[in-house]
Amino acid sequence: MLRNLFDRKSEPESLSASGQGARIPRHSGAWVALRKRLVEEPGLRVIDTGATSPNNINYLTNLGHSIFLADPVHDASTGDWQKGTDEDGKPIWDVDAYLNQTFNFSDRMFDVVLLWTTLDYLPEAFVAPVVDRLFSAMNPGGQVLAFFHTRDKGEATAYCRFHLTDTDTVEMQPGPTYPIQRAFTNRSIQQLFSAWSGFRQFLAKDALSEVLITR
Repeated sequence: MLRNLFDRKSEPESLSASGQGARIPRHSGAWVALRKRLVEEPGLRVIDTGATSPNNINYLTNLGHSIFLADPVHDASTGDWQKGTDEDGKPIWDVDAYLNQTFNFSDRMFDVVLLWTTLDYLPEAFVAPVVDRLFSAMNPGGQVLAFFHTRDKGEATAYCRFHLTDTDTVEMQPGPTYPIQRAFTNRSIQQLFSAWSGFRQFLAKDALSEVLITR
């Protein structure tokens, strides 16, 4: 669900804390690159996806940015988006209704999206439309930080909330048991973001691929 757009003086007390398990630090080259921009360019508008992270709100607002919160995976799993089935028995999804609830930006434009592993957990029908909606809502030069699982089975595919730090690491916190829907290949990621102007991939030693995509 669409949450709120906070400025520096807003108080997030009404928002619930996220995550269920212990936080695990993870080095992130993509976060290193994006953090440099966030530190050097105050006044950016940032979308953070996932359950509410007071840590992320405080970190970003203290740097002078505003933050918009959305929880696309939760919304996809709890909303009544299936309109029926087609002649082959496959679900028909109300994609527009989902987008209008989860990514209704009221004509605001953004500079940074913390997408994390969101696309790995969405129904297939939602994936490309979400990318298109973000493309239309970002300023030129805006950037998306996204992680993708390199396999679709095993403990490493568990859904996690990501928390920002002022170091070269992000903290992964196991959350609800949303099932992973797919594992993207490098080629499929590039095809999904083919309309975007820049694509930078970062090597990682674990089961996640990191990319920083530029509008």
